Amino acid sequence: MSTILTALKTSSGAQKSVASSQGMPHTSLDHKLLAAGVAPDALAEAHSVKVRTGAGFFDILIRKKAIEEIRLLNIMSEHFGLPLWLELPMESIDIDFTQAVSIQYLKKNKIVPLVTSDSAVIAVNDPANFQPADDLRHLLGRPELTVVLATQEAITAAINLAYDMNRSSAKDYFNEISEESADELISEISETADLLDETSDAPIIKLVNLLTSGAIKDRASDIHVESYSSHLKIRYRIDGILYDILSLPRRIQSPLVSRIKIKARLNIAEKRLPQDGRIELKIADRLVDVRVSVIPTAFGERVVLRLLDKSANILMLPDLGMHDERIKLLDKLIKSPYGIILVTGPTGSGKTTTLYAALSTINRPEINIITIEDPIEYQMDGVGQIQVNPKINLTFATGLRSIVRQDPDVILIGEIRDQETAEIAIQSSLTGHLVFSTLHTNNAASAVTRLFDMGIKPFLATSSIVAIIAQRLVRVLCPHCKEIYTPDEETLANLGLDLSVLPCSTFYLKKGCNLCMQTGFRGRTAIFEILVVDDDIKRLVLKTSDANQINELAVKQGMITLQQDGIQKVMAGITTAEEVLRVTRSLNHKEDILQED
Repeated sequence: MSTILTALKTSSGAQKSVASSQGMPHTSLDHKLLAAGVAPDALAEAHSVKVRTGAGFFDILIRKKAIEEIRLLNIMSEHFGLPLWLELPMESIDIDFTQAVSIQYLKKNKIVPLVTSDSAVIAVNDPANFQPADDLRHLLGRPELTVVLATQEAITAAINLAYDMNRSSAKDYFNEISEESADELISEISETADLLDETSDAPIIKLVNLLTSGAIKDRASDIHVESYSSHLKIRYRIDGILYDILSLPRRIQSPLVSRIKIKARLNIAEKRLPQDGRIELKIADRLVDVRVSVIPTAFGERVVLRLLDKSANILMLPDLGMHDERIKLLDKLIKSPYGIILVTGPTGSGKTTTLYAALSTINRPEINIITIEDPIEYQMDGVGQIQVNPKINLTFATGLRSIVRQDPDVILIGEIRDQETAEIAIQSSLTGHLVFSTLHTNNAASAVTRLFDMGIKPFLATSSIVAIIAQRLVRVLCPHCKEIYTPDEETLANLGLDLSVLPCSTFYLKKGCNLCMQTGFRGRTAIFEILVVDDDIKRLVLKTSDANQINELAVKQGMITLQQDGIQKVMAGITTAEEVLRVTRSLNHKEDILQED
């Protein structure tokens, strides 16, 4: 008899608990749940739904938020005598079970077999539902598998990891089909009758699907399809860095690009002009918006697909990676009644994410927030969002004129690109609106110079701008493989440090493992500098637009620069010295050139 069934039968209240789920009187487990704070009505309803629908009794309690999952698992662990694993072994699990069991079965029953060199268990979320675990033992021929309890999130993550590891990659697939002659492959692709048939096994359709699913699995933000004279190169941008993924024969280019164009509803016959489109994908429980850009080059069309995970949670201010003191400062700034707050940085530096975090902090029913963006990257409840559409003359400037007639309290402009947009934004801020927007500049002080270049008068800029935030993204060290090391004197000097910091700081070096694709990094965080436009800064701006002088004054007043913020993250073990220098060295180099001139 199975371990879990034995555990249930030998537990003092287990049989009564299962009977209770069939409508019988309260058991010792019910009493424990009531003592833990579960409302009697919620408990009765969970029993009733269990009888009517067969749904998991404990799953109902969690979905109804009658009790926190961890607390419920602790109660069940004690009651059924089963160990609770808050963390599951994710690094060295045996994925052979993926060949015998469907992912839908495991996700439906919230169970996963975990066989490693140290353990062989089945992680379950509902110990009263023992039949799936017994079936899984029989299916895998592993009667010795014992049962442990785990959270739904941990079980789902382990399932996804196992099936992702098992899924064929685009490279594996092409290696398989390329064993045929190139002529046969091209012939098979060319003879595909219906490229719109999603269920087709046509090689080009499968290749495109594997490229997109592989990019999402690898956390890529972009897919590059680049055509050269002799081959076609596929690259992923992961954590801001491009990696070569696949090299294909040149003749694959035309059908591959045509398939992407069809998915994006673009004109497949037009190969001379740039085209833009979009694709909506759903992979498991994730909604991904794919922005497609096609441009003609000397060796055929080049395609870039930008992947936007629409199901991703909007970050809050504490999630951005700021120090507590700067979080308090930013929280105070974004609650200003009027004025402009600018976020600056190059493309892909996380400016929009920062603005959304600010909006989510101040988003309340009594505040009317309207945004105009290109594209709309996140959906926010309670916020009116407008998508720029140049084809019908809906630009930032024209949309902004209409927004101010909608009685907004807060306005977000995706980007200030021209003088007209800048002037309307300033006028809006001077008439009692709080305006958020972005600019493409190297640092916070350069934003003032950029506005002057657009034709904005200095007195208008100083009277409207509340603060300017500059940011960059740095890669975060993989927590599973990072190694402690002692930096040399040259590295410390490049960061503006000396040997005296070594006794009180811990520095880490990237290494690389399977969980971070051997890069040594997993994910990114931001480094910031916040320039508050106070009276001293305003007086200086009215005298000069020299960004160096403005920056020097701000630093004297206590502004922490991008590099200084990066150094703090290096000393905290979040990233590496090389990574901070990578994103800030060019900035410092430009400043040195300006000072020499």
